[in-house]
Amino acid sequence: MGEDDCGHLERLVSELDARGLLARVVRTQSGRAFVRVINPNATSLAENVTCRQVPVPDHRDWYYWWSWGERMHRADDPAGAATKVARVLAAVGE
Repeated sequence: MGEDDCGHLERLVSELDARGLLARVVRTQSGRAFVRVINPNATSLAENVTCRQVPVPDHRDWYYWWSWGERMHRADDPAGAATKVARVLAAVGE
């Protein structure tokens, strides 16, 4: 795991916490990391978010990814990503 992806994950955790979600960076034995997010008002609503680079012409951009492998949001905007996660994990009536 590179230092950049770890920083992106930590910034996402801060944004998710600010939205009332429980979030933490989890590191696997293989060294990979992801953010585990849980809605404390409906604990069955949870998601794992990863961060990795995507090659684009002349450089590589970092993105957050949903657990099912779909690219979610640019990593340079953790607030925007946190808004999307909060929307997906919202319980009915929240």
